[in-house]
Amino acid sequence: MKIGLDWGGTKLEAIALDPITNEELARNRIDSPKDDYRKILSTVCSLISDTAGQTKDITVGIGMPGSLHPKTGLVQVSNSKALEGKDVKTDIEKKLGIEVKIANDADCLALSEAIDGAGKNYNSVFAVIMGTGVGAGYVVDKQLVVGPNKLTGEWGQNPIPGPMDDYEKSMKRHCGRIGAIEVFLSGPGLENWFEYTSGIKKNSREVVNLFKNGDKVAVKVMKKYFERTARAFSTFVNILDPDIIVCGGGMSEIDEIYSELPQLIIPYLASDIFLTPVTKAEHGASSGVRGAAHLW
Repeated sequence: MKIGLDWGGTKLEAIALDPITNEELARNRIDSPKDDYRKILSTVCSLISDTAGQTKDITVGIGMPGSLHPKTGLVQVSNSKALEGKDVKTDIEKKLGIEVKIANDADCLALSEAIDGAGKNYNSVFAVIMGTGVGAGYVVDKQLVVGPNKLTGEWGQNPIPGPMDDYEKSMKRHCGRIGAIEVFLSGPGLENWFEYTSGIKKNSREVVNLFKNGDKVAVKVMKKYFERTARAFSTFVNILDPDIIVCGGGMSEIDEIYSELPQLIIPYLASDIFLTPVTKAEHGASSGVRGAAHLW
């Protein structure tokens, strides 16, 4: 049995797949504990065991924010402070008594969508996650592209292409990096931008609903959000020019992204045309957990 775990900032989801047919055999989802690393670790291992049930012959793949440092194996560039700098792989293997494979959650999204999702008919698939954080994975010929620094796809850490306005210059990621794409395209990023513009606190879903209902402030806020999204996407299109871009995460559910992006991105490309399909993940919220299982 192939077990996959999607380790998100707000939820933990585990799935069991048949190793031959990839048929879903079991699925469990719970809220993610926060702040207490030991409690998080115990919860993760219990969820994996519960999903496996009585089956002992299992493989375990885990998708999580950030990546593992290529020398120390410690978690780096995570959007969860509780995980940053921790030896997650070793700690989980000790608790479970088996080897586990860990990849960035966006890598898992990309692998899932390239194998049997929206990108299954394409050679190169660049899959982005825009949710609590922002990241991406890159798959060529159904194989994850993983560089020596374990950072392939971490475009969310790059500065948004300029020229930056005063707001963009003032925004810092929790690591202190200024103007990182993640602080603008993530759900919390949209919420901060709306509050800065309007002086009112709203969650991202409320902002999007206001926009759809024609609220003038929300329309202004979302117009800038779409423009920032286009600028941010241009960074990897100019370098990799993938055959398809697949989007996952809560922010990918904003339908207007797909109609606005093709025109807004052109001024930032080394071309006067943009032909790349941009689409939602076929497996939706299940892409990450399925991709984690496919790590084996």
